[in-house]
Amino acid sequence: MEINKKYEDLFINVSSRAALASYYFIGKNDKIAADKAAVDTMRTELNKIDMKGNIVIGEGELDEAPMLYIGENLGNNNGPELDIAVDPLEGTNFVAKNLPGALSVIAVAKKSNLFNAPETYMNKISANVNEKNVVDLDFPLKKNIFNLAEYKNKNPKDITVCLLDRPRHKQIIDELGNIGVKLKLITDGDVSGALLVSEDKYKVDLFLGEGGSPEGVLAAAALDAFNCFFQGRFLFKTDLDKERAKLMGINDFNKKYYLEEIVSGDSIFCATGITSGDLVSGIKLDNDIFFSETLITHKSSGLKKIIRKHEKI
Repeated sequence: MEINKKYEDLFINVSSRAALASYYFIGKNDKIAADKAAVDTMRTELNKIDMKGNIVIGEGELDEAPMLYIGENLGNNNGPELDIAVDPLEGTNFVAKNLPGALSVIAVAKKSNLFNAPETYMNKISANVNEKNVVDLDFPLKKNIFNLAEYKNKNPKDITVCLLDRPRHKQIIDELGNIGVKLKLITDGDVSGALLVSEDKYKVDLFLGEGGSPEGVLAAAALDAFNCFFQGRFLFKTDLDKERAKLMGINDFNKKYYLEEIVSGDSIFCATGITSGDLVSGIKLDNDIFFSETLITHKSSGLKKIIRKHEKI
């Protein structure tokens, strides 16, 4: 089942309005207020849409409202049943500190076609390859680099790897340095990090490392439209994490998930820039008009482009 094309504009409106709401907090050093503004606006806009929507990837559980919580129902209860994944403000620190790369992100799929993931960490890998066994979470790092270099007809030293600059990645960063690849280290924002493999213009060949599992599911929805490779493995570090996973139907805690297991069928993905970054430019204001850029993908229609809009605030 396909999602009607009319929903493309509707979900662009959702992410762009949430981005605008957060824009007013750029440089205010208040990431909580910036996040809440995006969340509240996204909820308001989603509730205007003809759909029976259900949040399967959100920012917490029911008792953590006003976040868009897992299990929350949205829409006007008319229209198709849709699974929704959201990150109303990816890069809260980017907005708070006036740094590049903040996004408002949403992905939707038909009911039961989007993985219902717990809020834990995920080990991820993505690359613009459409074959299995080129890169893999279970391969040694050096094998992934050399396989990918051969696949892309590059010297391994010309491969660029993107990952979060975190202490937990020190060993990986050191090993990549020994191999001699180029590094793109990011401080936050691993939805956009994973998407940098989607097109040559971003000059990133491989994304890997540990980050949030909700961000992994969101990235997979977009990468699916680009016919890219993605794998993820949840990292359940506490008994509470495992109990929550069991409630979501996850019993194999070591399972490696391929992209098609995370998002199946048709999907729409939107990421609107709040502050300008690698993927899209940020919000700009001119009196009562705001300008936005949104990366949108819609798998069934083949849409994958940046949409520039201007409209009244």
